[in-house]
Parts: sequence; structure tokens; C-alpha cells
Amino acid sequence: MSATENLKRSEAQERASFLSTSTYDVTLDLTQGPTTFLTESTIRVTSTEERETFVDLIAPEVLEIELNGELLEDPASRFDGARVQLPALQKGENTIRIRANAAYMNTGEGLHRFVDPVDDEVYLYSQFEVSDARRMFACFEQPDLKAEFTFTVTAPAHWRVISIAPTPEPTDAGTDQNGQRIATWAFEATERISTYLTALIAGKYEGVEGTIRSRDGRELKAGVYARASLAEHLDGQNIIDVTQQGFDFYEEKFDCPYPFRKYDQVFVPEYNMGAMEHPGAVTYVEAYVFRSDVSDAIRERRDLTILHELAHMWFGDLVTMKWWDDLWLNESFAEYASTLASAEATKWTTAWTTFAGSEKAWAYNQDQLPSTHPIVADMVDFDAVETNFDGITYAKGASVLRQLVAYVGEDAFFEGLRAYFRKHAWGNTQLKDLLVELEATSGRDLTSWSALWLEKAGVTLLRPQIERDQDGAVVSFAVLQEAPSDYPTLRPHRLRIAGFTEQDGALVRTETVEVDVDGERTEIPELTGKQADLWLVNDGDLAYAKLRLDDESLATAMQKLSTLEDSLARTLIWSAAWDMVRDAELPSRRYQELLVNNIAGETESSVIRTLLTRLDAVAGHYAAPEQRAEREAAAGDALWRLTQQAEAGSDAQLQYLEGFLRNAVTDEQVELARALFDGSQQLPGRDIDTDLRWKIVIALAAAGALDDAQIDEVLASDDTQSGRKSALTAHAALPTEAAKAKAWEDTVEKDELANESVTSVVIGFNQGSKELLDPYTERFFGMLNTAWATRSSEIANRLVQGYFPAKFPSQKVVDLSTQWLEENADKPMGQRRPILEGRDTVQRALRVQRADAH
Repeated sequence: MSATENLKRSEAQERASFLSTSTYDVTLDLTQGPTTFLTESTIRVTSTEERETFVDLIAPEVLEIELNGELLEDPASRFDGARVQLPALQKGENTIRIRANAAYMNTGEGLHRFVDPVDDEVYLYSQFEVSDARRMFACFEQPDLKAEFTFTVTAPAHWRVISIAPTPEPTDAGTDQNGQRIATWAFEATERISTYLTALIAGKYEGVEGTIRSRDGRELKAGVYARASLAEHLDGQNIIDVTQQGFDFYEEKFDCPYPFRKYDQVFVPEYNMGAMEHPGAVTYVEAYVFRSDVSDAIRERRDLTILHELAHMWFGDLVTMKWWDDLWLNESFAEYASTLASAEATKWTTAWTTFAGSEKAWAYNQDQLPSTHPIVADMVDFDAVETNFDGITYAKGASVLRQLVAYVGEDAFFEGLRAYFRKHAWGNTQLKDLLVELEATSGRDLTSWSALWLEKAGVTLLRPQIERDQDGAVVSFAVLQEAPSDYPTLRPHRLRIAGFTEQDGALVRTETVEVDVDGERTEIPELTGKQADLWLVNDGDLAYAKLRLDDESLATAMQKLSTLEDSLARTLIWSAAWDMVRDAELPSRRYQELLVNNIAGETESSVIRTLLTRLDAVAGHYAAPEQRAEREAAAGDALWRLTQQAEAGSDAQLQYLEGFLRNAVTDEQVELARALFDGSQQLPGRDIDTDLRWKIVIALAAAGALDDAQIDEVLASDDTQSGRKSALTAHAALPTEAAKAKAWEDTVEKDELANESVTSVVIGFNQGSKELLDPYTERFFGMLNTAWATRSSEIANRLVQGYFPAKFPSQKVVDLSTQWLEENADKPMGQRRPILEGRDTVQRALRVQRADAH
């Protein structure tokens, strides 16, 4: 990001000190060709001073600049590629008009353009968070300069055009230069929102058009759309049903009707994230359109995402952060609220189990990296904002909000939220504005709570210290709290300790006590004389802290974890043992044993998905190198056995099969995959559908059991966007020097592939052996500065994070990382962070490997 692209918080504050925006009229002509489009912004602002300022715009060229009716001479001289410099505004009302040629993107930023290989239809969608509205129209790109936006769009007449305001009837605009009929959509003005929340989705999107009921009696139009070639796979009514459940839940909890006029949801191609909360025009990653069978874990994730974006309609859209320092509050609140809504208003009643196994695991991992930061981060500029979209902003913040709800009480928490929405509707706020309302409703002073939980980085560890007599009864029970030396803050935790005892072949909760844990050591006298086979600190998962299992409890879990009926307690035990592995306190081979012995009893799809990812790790880069081949083979054998034993056609069967395909390394395992491919091996209740077939193809390609021609033959039967991405992965996975060289050339040395295609190639490349990948280690560090200098931040990040050589951990990777960091100490944190995190990940893996070898 160039210096002028990288808007500083101080610059935004200075601009907002004298400037306010009222309306934008944005006119877009999308009929100019495949590379650029015409954009014109008319902005009405009020200035309290006569002074110069600038408008944000990233575009190939500016054509006209007009201020208060006067065309400015030589507009190109006022534009540096990111900012349009204006002469002094007059005191009072001003009108600014800027006309430019803007560029379509293929990186998922700004206005993204995609051509569907199935029917050659063009699809557009916008993605502006945090600072890319300026790629589509000239604007003041900061969240506290809200305005009403009126869009007028000219596009091919057969397109559907969607924005924030309800879609109007188009009017005929004649023909374009190719004789194609075009039309103009003149939208009404939006509500008062921030620039990053505006949206445009245009193309031959098709789907289901339904309605959503609001508590104030409105029947809101609610469309669910995808590309025409995918629309048949949309389960639109199910999506609307989940959305209605969310409407009912949030409108009651917030005591505030939905603030906007309709609720379209669109699944778009080549999307960089899960979804984006444009008011009434939510966009989602296309992977959430299921053309083949998927696990319940993925279905639950989609429903959670729907509820997450819906929560943003109030928290983020109606009331918006003043600056990106409080980005965490937008995202953490949506994470917390959507999990609560999932658990209480949908069929996903064990959503807090999913949260513990997925979101919290993400947070704990992020919080132990050298790039960790307080939840309330210091977002000094756009670079810092992009760097801090992470597991702390989302998942740790949500975990801490859950602790806050327990601290102030749920009734007081939601009453405070209701007051917050009433007071700040359509405005901008800071954290203190929310805390004021929560203090008023709860009667608690939240200053010290905020300082400990929001303003300090790091995660603490809770370790039970238990002394038992010869009969197993507790003589003394204490909880020790440990903090990393770099972040020594100890925090208070209100939590529950539970004891589980084997009864009739199952582990049953027989003891519970709620306690306050604070400081380095907390005695728990209430448990003296109690007896249990397994003790769990933080039963119920209210605290944010890593956990440990004592030796006796771990031994019980190794044999009996699958018999524990409470899914959340099981997940906490799985996670405690996992943290012990990552901290080199438990050999990774023991976790592999724990997992293989107990996963068949796991009932939660999301937990199975997490565990299978961990199996990949403990059998792969966490295994002692001399054991790795044997461990990978054992994992593949276990997964095939689990696949055969699972219920016919079940969710578990599908997940075990997918795990097997990722771990098929021996000749026998590869032959089983080949038999699935050619149909000579059948699985009860399981058809090899399109996407599963591609997973088999990729597994066979990685094993050298298919060649380029055979991959292309499969592609010919599925020449779709999804098929093409899978084929890219399969070609790059081939275990040959030529395949790896081509993958590297196509992604690093050339700049022709779109965002998702880059990732597809990188995934395949990384399926190579140590001998194939080692030659690229030094080349990786040699390409870093070029990637950052010549590619968009999105593509550079995909390359740097995707190609970081972590699959085969070595001291060489650590040393090269250190050398690069020392030589590039002056680079922005956004460029250094992936290397800092990659080095730390390799160092951790080396520690885990050493523990596994003993």
C-alpha cells in the first residue's frame, strides 16, 4: 500500500474535525469493456473552515474535477493514484464532483469482475472493507463520515443489479458498442451509512425471491441469489428460514426493528472472506452453495455466518465504529450474538461446543503468536487495520464478551445494548459509549475489567494441582494460573470445575463447584474429600484461558473420552490435550492415540472436522521426523477403518473419507482411492458426487497415480469454476519437478490468475514431498519483497502465507526467516507479520517434534 493509499488515523481525525458529508450521487457505467468502467461521484459536504482537503480514489485516471460548479484545470495534476487534492473549500456547504475511469479487479477487492466459464456471463460484486470503496467511486474513505448514497447504474439489460436500497425497475438505455441492450437502474437514496458498507452486485444472478417478517409488521423482500449456472443448487428457502429465525431473535433481544428496507443475500464468485454485512445486500463466499454433499459442520458454519452478518445490521451498520480501533467490537459482537442465536433459535443447539472447538481454538492460537495484540488494537492507519483482521479481533473478543455477559448478567447486558442502539442509531461510537450503557444497567464499574481483558495481550493457562489419597479422594485441589513472560497479566476468572466418574460404562458429571480463580494460586477447599476419575477446570467454557489435565484425568480421557455424553465438556478435554501437545507437554503420538481411540464416539460434526485437521498435524509436521512416514500411514489406515465402520451415508462417514483421502500415502491406500475413483470400491450409502470425485483426483494426483491428461479428462466433465480450481490443485499436486516449477511460475512469476485460482495452485504445490519442496525454500525468501511491491495486498498475502515453508519444519527455515526479518526491519508490520508468524509456527513444530521423540 503506497503512502497516500495508507490513510492514517490522524489524517482521518483531522479531516472529520472540520468536514461532514451529507449525500453522494454515484453514477456508474458498466458497459465500457472488460478492464475499466466510468464512475462519477457528486459529494455534498459541509465545512466549518476554509481549507484544503483531499478525496480518496484509486483509479487509472481522473477525467474531471469540479468544486462548487467550477471545473478545475489539469485534473491529472491533482491526482496521485490514491488522492484527489482539492483547493480550499468554502465555509458552509460545498459540492464536489469527480469523474474517472476506474479499474475492475480480479483480487476480490474493489469492484471484482468474473467471467463464468459455463456460459461466459459476466458477474460483478463489490468488496470495500476496509478501504476499497475508493476503487469504485471517489469518496471520503473513513467510517465516521457517514452519508446517504444514491447509485445510478447502467449495465446490460439482462442483468440483475443489487445495492443497498431496493432494486428499482430499470429503464431502457439503448445499446452498447457491441449492439447489446443496456438499461439504467436509478436507486433511491440509502440510509445514512459509511462508505465501506455500500455495495453493488451485478450480473445474471438468479435464485429465490421470498419475504422476511419484521416485528414492526413489514414484509421485507428477501432474495437469495447466485450465478445462473449455480442457481439450481441454492437451497434458498432454507437460507430464508434461518434468516427469519435470526430476525425474530435479534429484534426481540435488541428491542429494535430491523433498520433497513429489504434483505438480499448473494453468493458471489472468487470471494476473499466468508461474507460481508452490506445493509440489506449481504454477500457470501460461493463455497456456501452446495452442489455436492457436505458435512453438517459446513452447513452449521454457513448458518452461523448468516446470523453473524445479520447481527451486523444493528452492530456495525446502524451504529458504526468511529474509527477502526473498535473493529473488534463490530466483529466480536457479531461472533457472540450469532453463536447465541444459533444455540437458542436454530437447530444448532450445541453451537457453544462449535465455538469452543473452532473460534476459541483460533483465538488461542493467534494469541500465542509474536504478532498478538490487545483486543483493542492501536489502528494507526489502514495498514494496521488490514494486519489486525485476525482471531483476536473476532474470536478472542467474542470469548471475552461472553465473559462480560457473565460478569454483568445477561439481562443487564442486553438492556445496555438496547439503550446503546436507541442513543446512537445512525451514528458513530467508541468502546466507551457501550461501556457507559453497560455500567448504567449493571451497576458495575467496567474500567478495571476493560483494562485487564481488552487492553492487555496474551492468554493465561489454568493448571489443576491435585493431591489424592490412596483411595483417590481429593486431599487438596488448587488452580494455578500461569502467564507467558512477554505478557505477564494474570486475570480473574469466574468458572466451574467439574468431576466426571465412570458409571455403567460412561463418564458422568458427579461433582461441580463454581469458583473465582485469581492470582497465581487459588485453593478450592470445596473439593476436599471429593472423588472423580477426571477433573475439568472451566466446565461450561465461560473463561478464556488454556487448560491442563492432570495425569490421572489424562489417563482416563485416553481410554474413556468417547463415553462422556456432554459435547462441550468433551471438546474442552480435546482442546486441553491439544494445547498440551502444542506446548510440548504431551507427545504428539499420545494425541494421535487419544484421537484414534475416541473419535468414533464423537457426535458433533464441527468437532470431528477440527479433530481430523489435528490428526493431519500430529501425523505430519508435529511427528518426530523419523516417525512421520509410519504415523502418516497409521493415520490413513485408521481413517479408512473409521470410514468403513461409520453409519452408511452419514456425516461422519463423509468426513472420515475426506480425511482418508488427505492421508492416503501407502500403496495400499492409494489403490483404495483408485478403486473409489473407478467404481470398483463402493461405500454403503455414499455416492461419489462431483466434489468428492475431485478430492479423490487430487489425492491420486499427489500420489503420482494420475497424470495431466487424466486430470484434464475429469475437468472436461466438469468444466465449471469449481472444476477448474480443483484441476489447478490437482495439476500442481503432481509429484514432479515440472509440476512444482509450473505452479511457482504461474503464481509467483506471472500475475494472471485471480485470487482463488492462486490459492488453488498453492494448495496443490504444498502437497509435494520434502525433496520436491526444499529447493523452493530459499526462492521463497527471495521473492517476498517483489510480491509485496508488485501485487495487491490480497494476492501478496495469499502467496506469502501459502508458500511459507512450514510443511517440513527445519532450523534452516527459522534461520532464513530471522535473516529476512533483520534485513527488512524497516518494512511495514503487514509485510513482516506473516514471516514472524511463520517462523514462530516452525519453531513450535520443532519443539513438538523434540517432545515426540522422547
